Amino acid sequence: MKRTSIHMEFLFRASPNILYKFLTTPSCLIRWFCDQVDIQNDTFTFDWSGSEEVAYLIEDIEEELLRFQWESAEGTDEYLTFKISTSPVTRETILEISDYCDDDEADDQKQLWNSQMETLRAAMGG
Repeated sequence: MKRTSIHMEFLFRASPNILYKFLTTPSCLIRWFCDQVDIQNDTFTFDWSGSEEVAYLIEDIEEELLRFQWESAEGTDEYLTFKISTSPVTRETILEISDYCDDDEADDQKQLWNSQMETLRAAMGG
């Protein structure tokens, strides 16, 4: 199956500091991303309804960038990337997400991220 990259942007009224916390802290991640998470150094073990996935944090620039590689994608150039910036015009926080999925699942993956971002927005209050 051919793999494809997707790129999406979302605006938040919360500060980059708060958004970064929601992307890296277990107590915040379980509010919008997964059911459970265990973080050991740079290894994140996410659990969704008893199904575990391991991701390695391979790049971390506080309040700017997080890049993960799923254990199942090792040896590829596929990463889950969260890039945080601030709009110079509106001063809103911008979260850019880059992800990979099977070509025939791109629409579903985008829909999932849209749903996750609504949950994140509600959890952060902005």
